[in-house]
Amino acid sequence: MKISLIGASGFVGSAILKEALNRGHQVTAIVRNPQNITVEHENLTKQKANALQADEVAGVVKGHDVVINAFNPGWTNPAIYNESLQGAQAIQEGVKRAGVKRLFVIGGAGSLYIAPGQQLVDSPDFPQDWKAGALAARDYLEILRKEAELDWTFLSPAIEMHQGTSGERKGTYRSGLENPVFDSNGRSLISVEDMAIAILDEIENPRHIRQRFTVAY
Repeated sequence: MKISLIGASGFVGSAILKEALNRGHQVTAIVRNPQNITVEHENLTKQKANALQADEVAGVVKGHDVVINAFNPGWTNPAIYNESLQGAQAIQEGVKRAGVKRLFVIGGAGSLYIAPGQQLVDSPDFPQDWKAGALAARDYLEILRKEAELDWTFLSPAIEMHQGTSGERKGTYRSGLENPVFDSNGRSLISVEDMAIAILDEIENPRHIRQRFTVAY
């Protein structure tokens, strides 16, 4: 497949890039700073673009089979809420303008329901450092749910994915929809490598078109 990957140099994006190339896909890595991608591969094209500009997005994703949105303006960015929403909507619009049908969005775990009517991001012990980005992802999911033209998929990772679980590849995961997936110890966690496996599995064999889903061990 021809995959356009926005945010390919980030924590999640770099794992997706590696998995996609290992599976033999052609990948266009779209980033603000192409020099940040040190990977070299015959199936890899590096492309500079501003994810906040729909026209730029449309120009670089045209002709691809699927666009993966792993865009993140930076967890320490004081404007993360606004830029996350702006970028997500610009990417969505750019994908439509380019005539690409398929959009895969990496969201957050904050919008998962931990109790009836209660989302994780609203719990009192939700980390403050992650809150603005989590709220942006939640609000964008509601915008995306109204999208009727694209075959979109939104992935919420496990609750513990950014907390020391990188570097481990089990090759297994379990999936759910609106609620976190917990293991026998009551934890919801996954490595970024195994989340990348779940993402490429979904792209190759779609099971959650116009749906949100989540993965964990």
